[in-house]
Amino acid sequence: MIKVYIDGQAGTTGLALEQRLLELGKTVEMEILKIPEELRKDVDARKKILNEADVVFICLPDEAAKEAVAMIENADTVIIDASTAHRTNSAWTYGFPDLSKAHEEQVAMANHIAVPGCHATGFIALVYPLIQAGMIKKTDQLYCHSLTGYSGGGKQMINDYEDPSALASAAWMYALELNHKHLPEMTAVTGLLENPLFVPVVVPIHKGMIVSIPLMMDANLLHEKLAAYYKGSETIKVFDFGMTDNLHIENEIRMDQLEIYVFGNVKQAVIAARLDNLGKGSSGAAVQCMKVRFGL
Repeated sequence: MIKVYIDGQAGTTGLALEQRLLELGKTVEMEILKIPEELRKDVDARKKILNEADVVFICLPDEAAKEAVAMIENADTVIIDASTAHRTNSAWTYGFPDLSKAHEEQVAMANHIAVPGCHATGFIALVYPLIQAGMIKKTDQLYCHSLTGYSGGGKQMINDYEDPSALASAAWMYALELNHKHLPEMTAVTGLLENPLFVPVVVPIHKGMIVSIPLMMDANLLHEKLAAYYKGSETIKVFDFGMTDNLHIENEIRMDQLEIYVFGNVKQAVIAARLDNLGKGSSGAAVQCMKVRFGL
């Protein structure tokens, strides 16, 4: 019996995570611990349940996530943090087991796992294999463009888009100061020496995202390298080159896998990752880390 607690269970990520855990519970003996509503702000009650759990999923803002971690004194408790707080902390394992056998083995042994950011997930899945193959140099300056559904912005952004009286109904660029919070992990995990030039865009759909990178390279060769790297992966699929002339994100609901596409010609290419920002981009990735950690 695995005892699981979601700290931040009422948030967007927490709710999506609970749905996945309930599905997993149909085949895995599991108990999802709950704290009574009237005790949610009781520090002692919260600390008790945090330390009772075999697995704690943290779905909180960064500072609150750090406070929650500090309350966990049980050395056997596996902490899986979906916030940005610990992703580049050397004492934590980066929760991207799909990248290599070494990454998977690290997650399988870790008690402190940081779930990757949604934009970072798409970027790293595309860039890491190409750096390993020597096709992208660590000194290269990359450009990254990302379209994302509004659910990644949390309850306030969801309300802004879904309130008929609100004005937020169009696409909009953000992080225009070019210091998006996912940049540190995007460079640290891939090994790049410079931050990519990264501009994300929120679009008026609930879930889904496409992360894309333009490259002055042979598109066919890029496709061959990525397809070979992820051959046999259950979570990352590289689609056939030229199989589509357009890419949409409207149907990415509950997708816990990541799709890779390559477009272009012998001189220019665009590599793209398509995923659900609440699936492989957060909650789905968190559950995947748990499954790897417990050998499920």
